[in-house]
Parts: sequence; C-alpha cells; structure tokens
Amino acid sequence: MARRFDLIAFDWDGTLWDSTAAITRALQGAVEDVTGERPSAERAAYVIGLGLRHALEHVAPNVKPEQYPALGERYRHHFAQEMDALQLFDGVLEMLDELQARGHWVTVATGKSRTGLNDALSRHELKGRFHGSRTADETRGKPDPTMLQELMLEFDTPPERTLMIGDTSHDLGMAANAGCAGLGVSYGAHAVDLLDAHAPLAVVHSVRELRDWLAQHA
Repeated sequence: MARRFDLIAFDWDGTLWDSTAAITRALQGAVEDVTGERPSAERAAYVIGLGLRHALEHVAPNVKPEQYPALGERYRHHFAQEMDALQLFDGVLEMLDELQARGHWVTVATGKSRTGLNDALSRHELKGRFHGSRTADETRGKPDPTMLQELMLEFDTPPERTLMIGDTSHDLGMAANAGCAGLGVSYGAHAVDLLDAHAPLAVVHSVRELRDWLAQHA
C-alpha cells in the first residue's frame, strides 16, 4: 500500500508514555507548595502538552512571574518522585518498529524540555526508534506550529505528507496551524470533545486501535 504520510510526529506524554496522572499530580503539588491552593485535576490535566512556563501560567494564573522558578523547581521535584514507575503504553515499541519498517520518518514533538525527553528516552528501549525530535524549550511551544515546521524542514516533507498524533487539543491545534493532518488519541489528557474541536482525521481509543489505524491509513 502506498504511504499517505512520510513524516509522523508523536506527542510524548499521554500518547506514547503513560504519564498523564503523574504530570497532573506533580502540577497540583507544585502549585500547592507555592500558593497553598491545590488546582483541580481537570485544570492541571488541561495544560499537559504545553511548555512548562505556559502550563504554569494557566494552572496558576494568580502566581506572580517571579514565582515561576519556584513553581518549576517544585514541579520537577514532584515529577521526579514518579519517574521510576512510568512506562510506555503497551504496544508502543512494536508500533514504532512497524512504522520504521514501512519507511516513515518517525519523530517526537513534545512540550517536555530536552533534558526531560532525553531522560525519558534513556529509560526505555528507544535507541534508533526516532529519527528526530523537538522540545518546547528549544523552539516555540504548542499550539504554535514551529515544532512541526522545523521537523518538516529537517526531513524535507510538505504539510500534506505530515501527520501529528497527540492526546491534547494543543497537539491537534499545532497540526492545524501547520497545515498538517492530526490524529487524536483519547487515552491521555483531553476528552474527545476537545480533540474533535480541531477536526482530526480520527480519534482512537487505545494503542492497538492506533496501530491498526496507521497500518490502514498512514
């Protein structure tokens, strides 16, 4: 079957890595440490996928900018307590291998920092499974299209041959802003109605469904 997409970009947290609950708790703990007020899980989960600074601006809107470094430090502290227990979703490694075997460029576009992504990649069997990546601290964060535009330039791939896969409206908004197709997954941070608002090609509900969709349509 001829490929529809040459470049496939995955979000990381909540799409490939089962980290949504851990990030939510770390954000809640950080804001509570600094402000004494614990944001709701829904409010904390909504900002997953954004760069850390933008996430903190949204989840703690009353915090003064001079408190952001303390918020960031407390977030990293809380998240570090969760890291050893986090795993890739079942089937991710096989899916990545299948995509490479079919000749796709396989990449990551994430709201994590470069240090955070490298730390996560080093904990799993991921050497050689990604051709490239972009993080929020080395370019503009989602839903700005710059991450995808830089990846498309790196791999000489036009928007119509590029697919962005993610679990948040920030991922799918970035795809739309870049002129690329988007594919949503519902097992991460955002509800289906938030994903549907950006008119993805589809929303799938498990990694098994994602693998099947990619095999049939990508």
